[in-house]
Amino acid sequence: MIKNYLNLTLKWIAIVALILFSACKENSSPVYEIELSDNWRFQKVGDLEWLNAKVPGSVHLDLLNNNKIKDPFFRLNELDLQWIDKADWQYKTDFNVSKELLSKQHLEIEFSGLDTYSKVILNDSLILQTDNMFRNYIVDCKTILKEGNNTLLVIFESPIAKGVQKHDEIGYKLPESGNDLAEIGKVDGAKKVGIFSRKAGYHFGWDWGPRLVTSGIWKPVKLRGWSSIKMEDLYIKQTRLDSVALLTAIAEVDAIAPVDGATVEVLVNKKSIKKTIVELSKGKNLLKVPFEIENPDLWWPNGMGEQVLYEVEVIVNADSNTDSKSHRIGLRNIELVTDEDSLGSAFYFKVNGYPVFMKGANYIPQDPFANRPDQSDYEFILNSAKEANMNMIRVWGGGIYENDLFYELCDEKGLLVWQDFMFACAMYPGDESFLENAKQEAIYNVKRIRNHASIALWCGNNENQWAWQNWGWKENVAKEQSKEVADRMWQSYEKLFHKILPDVIKEYDSDRDYWSSSPSSAPGKKISFTDGDYHYWDVWWGKKPFENYNTAIPRFMSEYGFQSFPEFNSVKKYTSPDDYDIYSEVMKSHQRSSIGNVTIEEYMMRYYKEPKDFENLLYVSQLLQADGVGIGIEAHRRNRDRCMGSLYWQLNDCWPAVSWSSIDYYGKWKALHYKAKASFQNFLVSYENNERQVNVVVVSDSIKGIEAHLKTQLIDFDGNTLQEWNRPIRIEGNSTNVFLELKKDEFLKGDMPYNTLLFTEIKSNDKILSNNILYFKPAKDLYLSSPKIVYSVDERNNQFIVTLKTDQLAKNVFVITNSENNFSDNYFDMLPNTEKTIFIEKDQSQDLKSFTDNLSIKTLTDSFIK
Repeated sequence: MIKNYLNLTLKWIAIVALILFSACKENSSPVYEIELSDNWRFQKVGDLEWLNAKVPGSVHLDLLNNNKIKDPFFRLNELDLQWIDKADWQYKTDFNVSKELLSKQHLEIEFSGLDTYSKVILNDSLILQTDNMFRNYIVDCKTILKEGNNTLLVIFESPIAKGVQKHDEIGYKLPESGNDLAEIGKVDGAKKVGIFSRKAGYHFGWDWGPRLVTSGIWKPVKLRGWSSIKMEDLYIKQTRLDSVALLTAIAEVDAIAPVDGATVEVLVNKKSIKKTIVELSKGKNLLKVPFEIENPDLWWPNGMGEQVLYEVEVIVNADSNTDSKSHRIGLRNIELVTDEDSLGSAFYFKVNGYPVFMKGANYIPQDPFANRPDQSDYEFILNSAKEANMNMIRVWGGGIYENDLFYELCDEKGLLVWQDFMFACAMYPGDESFLENAKQEAIYNVKRIRNHASIALWCGNNENQWAWQNWGWKENVAKEQSKEVADRMWQSYEKLFHKILPDVIKEYDSDRDYWSSSPSSAPGKKISFTDGDYHYWDVWWGKKPFENYNTAIPRFMSEYGFQSFPEFNSVKKYTSPDDYDIYSEVMKSHQRSSIGNVTIEEYMMRYYKEPKDFENLLYVSQLLQADGVGIGIEAHRRNRDRCMGSLYWQLNDCWPAVSWSSIDYYGKWKALHYKAKASFQNFLVSYENNERQVNVVVVSDSIKGIEAHLKTQLIDFDGNTLQEWNRPIRIEGNSTNVFLELKKDEFLKGDMPYNTLLFTEIKSNDKILSNNILYFKPAKDLYLSSPKIVYSVDERNNQFIVTLKTDQLAKNVFVITNSENNFSDNYFDMLPNTEKTIFIEKDQSQDLKSFTDNLSIKTLTDSFIK
């Protein structure tokens, strides 16, 4: 009986073990993956000393972390670091491979980003050579890896040496815009070599950035082992969107051997909604599985609705081995409309069937060392865009294809992305090797980010066509080299931007539109105010007045802007007191525009009184920038029947500098960013102001109409209301309308233009939709008195609350603090005898007393000698 009991027990144990084994096998994944991020060392080739390195990283940061160089951003240190890009560097690590991992049928190493010219050696075997920082490379290493310790060595050749070699071999001179700062870089013969390398153009300098030409492993390195199957890619293609969303999951699956009866399962938000049986062939398989989502919630741009995201996971099971991938997708229709119309041809985006006015800015990389920004940096910059009521970010073509986190956050925040390919302000080589490299770069990045709801448009390049056709490049090349060379350059351009890149989009992301060049009227067609998109630089480069923005109205303004200095607290972080002059060597070095500080001063004297000192000049420069770009924003929005986009240059900085940014390198919002926040609201009250008349205009970007009340007051600077106009209005959805026409000779007498203003407010159900002030003269001519401002500070949870009161008109109130955070509003005007409350998130180190003690207030009248 005991024996029978034991036999029965052993039988059940065997059954249970078999069940457990089968369950484990059924749910096992064939893919084993680890990131090779530890134990990295680096050295200059030829040196004896190996130093600790961080991967992902860059040689400049590794030198900085080892105290071998000084902070590149402080004073003139950048100029002393130009030797780094002339050297070769190498990185090395050791890692262990277990017997279990080695037993996998496939072992590979993926290099997600090598910057740029590299040789990769594994256990003394050359496994890879690279020449493109924008591509990933996967190398099968099964026969080279060994059990136990393995050594990986990556040797980076000097990007300058390689660039000079390519420059000298091409046989003719390619035109570029001068942003390659070869003189600062101390390149032999001042050769501008950046365009020959598939590397971020801004590394070689730009008119807002430093020259810090990096090398290094800037993205992760991963070791991966698998048997049977591996899913290489997953694309969720939307085929129809109405009461039911029809989609297709397209999975690329590698199989070591043929498999009959493999299963593919689709899960949406963790719920299985489709399961099908497929056959796998040996090698690469493209599996297409249609599925549906009933009663879908749509994804909307910021300001139009919610950003609903569905998590779609696809699981492939073959011979009890599984692999899976997932993406968060938004369901929406988006198209670029370029139909002919009475003006020429349109250029606007429709989202979910509605025309959408695009409000936003141009984005550049946040740092010369592209791996340095972390999640909090991305959260901050994109939250700042959302808080400023933007709905589109243009990823400019002289930087990088951003990391996955960037696009994930844009999905979450409703920020549509105009995505340039990484070509800017130059003509590029046209040899087959270069073009094939560019094609593979495009394929990789299109596939990498095409699942994101935020991607609105692919654009071939930034200003290449404009420069060729309008900057004299075509004529100069024909004159100084030959017509044959000029023809060859244009043929290379057409091959890349009119053939290769649009074909990549057609094959891999056919639901999205492709625009060959920004700005342009059409592929190969010169810029025009009646067609396509436009970059307007007559303000700034052309020294035209800000008021030109009122009449220079294109179909879509994808670039325009004006510079300003960072605030004084930011400037102090990268300078010494001896540098506090905009023409000091340090301040000039952190200004990379060829006409920079002189142009800011010239415009300043047109509109403002001369600031009394360095600190106040920085402050007034921000007011000037906000005024100018603000005129542009409002003009574009008032003319939304013609112009359907306003993307100013630029959102952010990559180092501490004088630039066109609305947020400085240290994260401080400039006056422009606050102006954008107000001017990009869904409802805007604005003014058309000419010599004889003022028109009060209300603009709506809302889909729905609304009943509202408009009140316009003529107020003197002492707070007396001299005249008032009231009327109920209906604001239709997606509209711009004049609701009040005022003849100046009926209400402006004598010197009233110098001491009165118009204040207009629109309300709906007691909620303020928008308000705005019109001054009749430039700030320098206004009869301003010094206001008496009193304020109090309170705290609430994680915020400080500042309440201000003024007795007279207080113009451009700047609340100054040493906090790293930004106030909810700043640089604002306060009408006489009014109160305003603003708030700011607490810094961890601050209490109420220390915050209050470090608070100060400045207004415009404090900036000049009275």
